[in-house]
Amino acid sequence: MSHKTVLYSLEIDPARITALSIGEGRALSHVEIGWGTPDGLWIDEAEGRIYWTNMGREDGSADGTIESALLDGSDHRLLVGHGLVVTPKQLTSSPGLEHLYWCDREGMRIMRCRRDGSELEVLLQTGVYPEDMKNVPLQCVGIALDTQNGHIYWSQKGPSKGGVGRIFRMPLDLPEGMDPAKRTDVELLADHLPEPIDLHVSPTLGKLWWTDRGAPPDGNSLNVAHVDGRGLHSHQVILRGLDEAIGLAVDPKGTLAFVSDLGGSIREVILESGQARLITRQAPTTGLCLFASGD
Repeated sequence: MSHKTVLYSLEIDPARITALSIGEGRALSHVEIGWGTPDGLWIDEAEGRIYWTNMGREDGSADGTIESALLDGSDHRLLVGHGLVVTPKQLTSSPGLEHLYWCDREGMRIMRCRRDGSELEVLLQTGVYPEDMKNVPLQCVGIALDTQNGHIYWSQKGPSKGGVGRIFRMPLDLPEGMDPAKRTDVELLADHLPEPIDLHVSPTLGKLWWTDRGAPPDGNSLNVAHVDGRGLHSHQVILRGLDEAIGLAVDPKGTLAFVSDLGGSIREVILESGQARLITRQAPTTGLCLFASGD
């Protein structure tokens, strides 16, 4: 059996999931979402299921959703909705992990639920919806899991082009009896970043990558830093000149990254050199996820 890697992306106009051939930059298939603004994407290869977030109409109402379908778009399920999330952003999990994890931007929190949408939990609460909606630095955006060391990483991008973006880390589970709004185990790892968005972490390689939508010279970029028990260090900007960068996917070996932006470009980036290749241009694109299929 041979294996083929497919890059899945979320387009926002029209709202759909697109499977792309990396080598040819050709759309292999589409799953129509039909409404709202999809943002976060994760695929369970064993299940053959796509999970995604939808920020809804982005009019300040709590109409965001967490949804799921098979790779061909069938068995479409609403997992979380009905006012329980506001504007969910990046979504992640890990093979064999029971939960989905995401950041709820205007909800100002980090949340999780089981794969069927049950047992919805708030792990971190940085503000109160809707009272604190305009306090943009409180909003949580990108998220990544280090199940090896039991950590959640996330970004709080701050206002557009504000230069006050931050990256944090905390334990994967909320300590028993602790209030999500008063966690005492949160670490600030990086401050005064242009505007960090989506994250990807490799505990094996000791690296954290992130996209950034902030102002030049270091914004609208792909970034990397070494990560360990001491935190983040040796930060480098790998690629500049992106057009409102958002989505990020990194191969398991940490050699290639794929970056999407609101300009509709998807690029393949050689991480060691920063050399980039345009794969395709499509509608404004948010989340990305790599999927290795067996032929």
